[in-house]
Amino acid sequence: MKQFRQKQQRPKKSTLLAGSQTVYQALVEGKELERIYVLNQFRGDDYEEIQKLAFQRNVPINKVPVEKLNSFHIADHGGIIAVLSKIRYQNLQDVLSWVIERGEVPLFLLLDGITDIRNIGGIARTAWCCGVQALVIPEKGVGALNEDALLTSAGALEHIAVCRVNSLMKAVDELHLNGVKVFASEMTAAQKIYDCNFKEPCAIVMGGEEHGIYPALMKICDERFQIPMHNQFESLNVSVATGMILYEAMKQRI
Repeated sequence: MKQFRQKQQRPKKSTLLAGSQTVYQALVEGKELERIYVLNQFRGDDYEEIQKLAFQRNVPINKVPVEKLNSFHIADHGGIIAVLSKIRYQNLQDVLSWVIERGEVPLFLLLDGITDIRNIGGIARTAWCCGVQALVIPEKGVGALNEDALLTSAGALEHIAVCRVNSLMKAVDELHLNGVKVFASEMTAAQKIYDCNFKEPCAIVMGGEEHGIYPALMKICDERFQIPMHNQFESLNVSVATGMILYEAMKQRI
């Protein structure tokens, strides 16, 4: 079946920063950046420092052709454009410590390879309603948390903590060190969703609709489970599946 994707809107010019000096200054000042687009073979002023600061702040840098930069319709971009973020990203360990200090049982959600911003927005909305304390996303391979995602989430992305990490594998290691069990949603798993214990400190990994969870990431998860279906079908929509899973977790905790 042919799939059609909604065209994502171009970021507003008010959210764009152009030129190496401007982007460097934004990083130095600690401004939250969604992403940095750099011309292939770019060697502009301050680029080494930009790379270093972007790495420290988990800001993705995408090498792109000039056509991509020109599509933003900014003159004299100098080969580099950054997009300001409306989300303030949190440190994963800081959020874990905050949740535990409040006397709450951690319930985190990891998104692997989910690129449709409508799904991300819907997931954030459901997560906030079901008591998830944080979304954990990789710096690459996930849809941008832009204005469209905020709109789809009905503002939930401005309430729930969002942790952007350079590796979900490392994030799972960090969760394990904090005593958090990691579950993976997987269609062929033997265990059913209602047999999982979501009352304990846990995190749930959801994979993208096209490729699912990255195999190496799946391997280090503690348990796998499936959502039983009355009629066999290719898969559930990831946003709908997440809602079903989080409702089961909330039901158990209530």
